[in-house]
Parts: sequence; structure tokens; C-alpha cells
Amino acid sequence: MATEKATVDFILDQLAPLLVRARAMFGEYGVYCEEKFVALICDDTLFVKPTTISDQFFTDADLAPPYPGAKDHYSVPVALLEDSERLREVIARTAELLPMPKKKMVRKGR
Repeated sequence: MATEKATVDFILDQLAPLLVRARAMFGEYGVYCEEKFVALICDDTLFVKPTTISDQFFTDADLAPPYPGAKDHYSVPVALLEDSERLREVIARTAELLPMPKKKMVRKGR
């Protein structure tokens, strides 16, 4: 089941004014904060990448793969999803701990 655009819009609204964007990926979405890949939205559920601060916001019961074969991420409970201030804190602090993505090399024409 693909994620509804309305779900993505709701999550992005909850995260404003953070510098976040969602990118469509195979019917689902990747969430970027300050150009760092911090979360996935799959089947209308927000999944946050695990970091050293995850235990401050989630329990082991929240761990689940966002799609079959994926590594476990933290599934954001509805109560946290609706608490925009706390949700922004989760995403901002997760982004702080993740490295900047490596620049892709551009090949010159043949």
C-alpha cells in the first residue's frame, strides 16, 4: 500500500519550520532534514532512523522495518506524531547526529 500524499503533507506541516522535505521513492517517501536522510514514510507511517538519542523518544516496541527486508527504524506513535513540538525535536536531534551525505561524483561525457 502506497503512502497518501495527505499523510506526507501532514507530517511536513508538523515539522515546520524545520528545513525538511520529502522525496518520493517507489510509492513511499524519504524525509530529509537539512539534506540529511532522517526518516521514511511507508504505508502512512513515519519511521525514524535509529541514533544514540532514540531511547529518549521511543521504546523497543516501536522498532520495526519500514518495508520487508529493511533495517529496523522507530515507528512514530500517533501521540508523538500529533505533538509537533516533540516531533520537531526528534527529527532535529536525529539530523544533528547523522553525517552529511557524500557528494555524488559527476561523470564527464564519453
